[in-house]
Amino acid sequence: MSTLTLNPPPYIIIDFDSTFTKVEGLDELAAIALKGHPEKDLIVQKISDLTNKGMNGEMSFADGLRQRIALLKANRSHIDDLVSFLRTKISDSFQRNKQFLTENADQIFIVSSGFKEFIVPIATEMGVREDHVYANEFVFDEEGNIIGVDEENQLSTDGGKIKILSTLNLAGEVYAIGDGYTDYELKASGLANRFYAFTENIERPRVMAVADHIATSFDDFLYDNKLSRSQSYPKSRIKVLLLENVHPAALRAFEEQGFNVEFVKGALDEDELCERIKDVSIIGIRSKTNITKRVLENANRLMAIGAFCIGTNQIDLDEAAKRGIAVFNAPYSNTRSVVELAVGEMILLIRNIVGKSNQLHQGIWDKSANGSFEVRGKKLGMVGYGSIGTQLSVVAEALGMEVYFYDAVEKLSIGNARKVNSLEELLGLADVISMHVDGRKENTNLIGKREFDLMKDGVIFLNLSRGHVVDIQALAEAVKSGKVAGAGVDVFPKEPKTNDELFESELLGLPNVILTPHIGGSTEEAQENIGHFVPSKLLEFMNNGSSYGSVNFPEVQLPKLKDSHRLLHIHANVPGVLAKLNHIFGKNNINITGQYLKTNEHIGYVIVDIAKDYTEEFIQEVKELEGTIRFRMLY
Repeated sequence: MSTLTLNPPPYIIIDFDSTFTKVEGLDELAAIALKGHPEKDLIVQKISDLTNKGMNGEMSFADGLRQRIALLKANRSHIDDLVSFLRTKISDSFQRNKQFLTENADQIFIVSSGFKEFIVPIATEMGVREDHVYANEFVFDEEGNIIGVDEENQLSTDGGKIKILSTLNLAGEVYAIGDGYTDYELKASGLANRFYAFTENIERPRVMAVADHIATSFDDFLYDNKLSRSQSYPKSRIKVLLLENVHPAALRAFEEQGFNVEFVKGALDEDELCERIKDVSIIGIRSKTNITKRVLENANRLMAIGAFCIGTNQIDLDEAAKRGIAVFNAPYSNTRSVVELAVGEMILLIRNIVGKSNQLHQGIWDKSANGSFEVRGKKLGMVGYGSIGTQLSVVAEALGMEVYFYDAVEKLSIGNARKVNSLEELLGLADVISMHVDGRKENTNLIGKREFDLMKDGVIFLNLSRGHVVDIQALAEAVKSGKVAGAGVDVFPKEPKTNDELFESELLGLPNVILTPHIGGSTEEAQENIGHFVPSKLLEFMNNGSSYGSVNFPEVQLPKLKDSHRLLHIHANVPGVLAKLNHIFGKNNINITGQYLKTNEHIGYVIVDIAKDYTEEFIQEVKELEGTIRFRMLY
C-alpha cells in the first residue's frame, strides 16, 4: 500500500451493486429465491431488465424498484444465502484495496438503491462503517416474506441519492463513483465535485458519456487522485498491442490481469507501427513486424517487447536496451514443431513423394523406385546447432542417419553428431542439408551459387530458418540444373504481411520443391506454448521486475515482493551510479530490505526493495539522477 498520498482523501460516495460488488444484489436474490420455480429465468430477466432501465436513467427509479419487489417472491432466509454469495462477488479492485477502505473509513460512504439487509454485512467486513451505509430496507410479513420497501426511506423515491447526500452536508471535496445514472445525478445536482463511471463489472454507455472520468477499477480512481492504493499503477492504463494473430492465450493472459489490450491479426509496416506504438507499454509480435530504431523513437511509453517466436532479428535489440526496453522471446516453445516439419519434408523429398503425388493427381500411375531413397544411412548436414538443430540431431539419429553440423560457435554435440570445421566441409559431405541459423545481417545469402556448387549432386536442401540466408535465385537455378534434387522452403526474403496478399517467388512451379508459408512453428501445440510462455515473461517483468530470459536486458530473477516497495532503476552503464543511488537512500534515511544489480554492455539494472515510509521528494531525486533511462515503482 503506497504511502505517497499527496492530498487529503476526499469524501468518497460509492455505489454498491455492480460497483462494490460484481453483481446486482436484487437480481441475485431473485435467482436464489426462485430456484426450482418453472418461470425462474423469465422472472429474473424481467427484474434484470428493470434494473438496467433504472441504472441507465430510462425510467423512474421508484417505479422500477416497486415492480422489481413485486416480482421478487423472496423470504428473509434467502438473504443469508445472498450474503454468502456476495462475499465471493466483491469487485476485485475493492478487495485489493481493503486497507484503504479501513484506513479512510471516516471519508467513505456507501449510498445505494440496494438494501441494507445484504449490503451492511458485506460493507462492514470490508472496513466501511455501518453508520456510513445508506440503502433501502425491506418490509417483511409475519412469515418473513418480503412484501415491500420502507416507504419512509428517501432512497425508495426518485432522486433518493441526492436527498441523502444533501442531508449529509459534507464539507470538502466529494467524489461519486458508480455504474448508474443515479450516481451521476449526484454530480449533476452540484453535491458531488466529480463523477467516476465505474466500468470494472459493466459498461453503461449513457453513464460513461456524462462521467468526468472512466474508472476501470478502484485502483484507477485512487491513482487518478494520488491516493494510497494496493497497486503502483492501474493495469487498465497499461496498453498492450498484440500483432500478427498471436495465440488467444496471450490475449487472455493480459486481459485477465486487467491490461488494456489491442489485438491485430496482421503485421504492420514501419510507418503504421510508428503511429500505432505511441502510448503502448507492451508490444507482442511474430516474425513479420520489424521494430526498428525509428519505431522505438516513436515508442514514448514502451517498456517491454515480446517476440512470439524464436528469432529476434526483426527487433533492434541494442536500441531497445539503450532505451530501457526489455525484449523476451520463445526460444524453445516451437522447437519440436519445426523439427517435425523438417523430418517430414526430408522424407517426402528423398522419396520423391511430391512428384509422384502430383503425377497421380493428373492420372499418371508411375509405380517406380527410380529416384526414391530411404533416409537411413544418409548424411544429414546441419548449418547451425542451436535448440532446433540439436533436437533434429536426436530425431535424425533415431531414423538411422549420420549427423554432422557446422556452427560458428563452439557447441557440445549430442549423441553421435559430429562437428565439422567449416561450412565448405559440411556442404561437400552431406546428402541432406538443413539450415538452422539466426537472422543476423551477417547471415544474408549465406547460401548462394558458390555454396550450391560445393554440394553433392542430387542433394536435398531445407531452409526452415530465415528467408534472407538463402539466395532464392541461386536455389531455383540449382533445382533446375538437378544439383538440388529436392528442396523444402518455409521462409522467404519477402513474405506477405497477411493471408490476403499474393505470394511470388522464383521457386513457384519447380519440381520436387515443397513450399510452405512460414509455418514451421505453426502448430496448435507450439502456438499455445508460445502464447503462454511469452506473456508469462512479460508479466513477470511488469509485475515483479524480473528480467530473466530477456535477450537484451541484464537478467535478474527476483523474489516476490513482500511488505516493501520495489524501485526499478534502469541507467546507462557508467561507473558510480549505484554509489550515487545509495547516497540518496542514506541521505533520506531509507530502510533497504533488498538490493540487486546487473549490468550489460549498454545498461545497468538496479532493483531496490525499501520500507514504505518515504517521501515524494526522495522519489523525485532518484528519477533525476544523472544517467537515468527509466524508473518505475512496484508495490
